[in-house]
Amino acid sequence: MTPEPAIGAVLPERQYTPDNVQLMLYNASLWNGHRIHFDLPYAIEVEGYPGLVLAGPMLGDWLHQTVDEWLGDAGMITSVSYSNRGATYVGETLTATAAVTAYDAASGTLELEVGIRNEAGEVVAPGTIGAKLFAAAD
Repeated sequence: MTPEPAIGAVLPERQYTPDNVQLMLYNASLWNGHRIHFDLPYAIEVEGYPGLVLAGPMLGDWLHQTVDEWLGDAGMITSVSYSNRGATYVGETLTATAAVTAYDAASGTLELEVGIRNEAGEVVAPGTIGAKLFAAAD
């Protein structure tokens, strides 16, 4: 990260293509037993999805990771707000994006617009992340 973030600066994108094992391990850690995440025949035949559905919190974690990696040791995330607006599926390549929308140099506070895009380019999980830069050592 640069010492003085600029409004409009675009962070490096991150791509994710989750598989069945990653989805199973993630949901196990959350104790999320909803069958749309692990039972393919149920997800397709009963719920009508085209495949296993990714857990919504997984997308939020990817948004967090995108900003956290960019901040590095220069600051910390102070807030995360996002919503899942569309289902995403195992095997689909998703892209996490972020851009600086506000920066106060005096306080070191930042606001970033974040999102997850699906392969069709639709934003399926938009949100905002707040962050604070640590004061530089004198």
